[in-house]
Amino acid sequence: MSLLLDIKKRNAVLLDMAQLLQKERTAILEANKIDMDNYLGDDIAMRDRLKVDQGKIDGMILSLQQLAAQEDPLGVERFSFEHDNGMQVSNKTAPFGTILIIYESRPDVTIEAAGIAFKSGNKILLKGGKESLNSNLFLVDLWHKALEANEAEIDWVTYLQFDRTETQAFLEKPTQKVDLIVPRGGERLIAFVKQHATCPVIISGRGNNFVYVGEEADLEMAIDIIINGKTTKISACNAVDKVLISSDLPRKQQFLQHLIQELQKSNVEILADDAIAGMEGTKEIEDDNVWYEEFLDYKIVIGQSSSLEDAISKINTYGGGHSAAIITANNEKAEYFMNNVDTAAVYHNASTRFTDGGQFGLGGELAISTDKLHQRGPIGLQHLVTNKWYVKGNGQTRG
Repeated sequence: MSLLLDIKKRNAVLLDMAQLLQKERTAILEANKIDMDNYLGDDIAMRDRLKVDQGKIDGMILSLQQLAAQEDPLGVERFSFEHDNGMQVSNKTAPFGTILIIYESRPDVTIEAAGIAFKSGNKILLKGGKESLNSNLFLVDLWHKALEANEAEIDWVTYLQFDRTETQAFLEKPTQKVDLIVPRGGERLIAFVKQHATCPVIISGRGNNFVYVGEEADLEMAIDIIINGKTTKISACNAVDKVLISSDLPRKQQFLQHLIQELQKSNVEILADDAIAGMEGTKEIEDDNVWYEEFLDYKIVIGQSSSLEDAISKINTYGGGHSAAIITANNEKAEYFMNNVDTAAVYHNASTRFTDGGQFGLGGELAISTDKLHQRGPIGLQHLVTNKWYVKGNGQTRG
């Protein structure tokens, strides 16, 4: 087991890594081009996540610089008291140990998620998808260079070049200690990891987010928020897939016609329930299971809700537990909605696209958890820790 690196060394590795990314921009893009050329699938979300451009490299560099500037998340005292017998008892944050990150198609995870885990004092095992192999291997080589430059063991960041069978075998019987697994990808990947893992797993990545347009909504605001949530990045887990319209919405038909026209400008396929189907530009829902689906595509479902309670019930039944928004001028109803919708993030008059560690002031994220233990929503540097009890005495024994 590698001994914990002090905060100065961890920060130095992160800053050296940022400099290497800047220096090796051309080589990173060349490695990624090989992956892009090799990817022959028709999954547009996968292709979007796989692609690295100058903007994504800028984002990687910025995330490392921001991480280096943040306070050390380790050794933070959460609780302390003096025992009757004079012992000093305290609880402080501590690293998990070794974190395995299993992910699909996103080379930036190799930098951003690994950076957060590393700053938190954890060793990192990376298992990326075969579609991003060239990009990932190049980026891991840069990690090793940054570690070596600071006289740190390169096994702080290890890439597992496993196929599906080897991955399953490793999950069921790890050849080294693994304390936490974070799968980042589609539902099949998450189900595979949950089925075979023998240590705790943080479930991340499923969206299927809802927007509810209440009867007191600002209609232009509602359209702006829905269009932003649906069309700006369809590969994002914080994108909008479902819209519920209050049955009492004034000028409902005009609103729906305007919304459909705006969605059509981005070639979004529009499915509608019985109350709305038949409007030009919509298709009727054929199978109610579509309400459970996360699309990751230019596709949306629009339905009607008879009441605020009905909207909350539908979201809690069908949603992915990620994000939900209400559009209304009524603050009391918004508060009721936000308190009763069972999602990691709830919004009033804002786009679900903000569910993101950087946007929430965390300086990036390891993942966006839809679990309730141990952290919900974006998992930042501050959350990627466990804890340890420190007890200091001078010979006390218990009778």
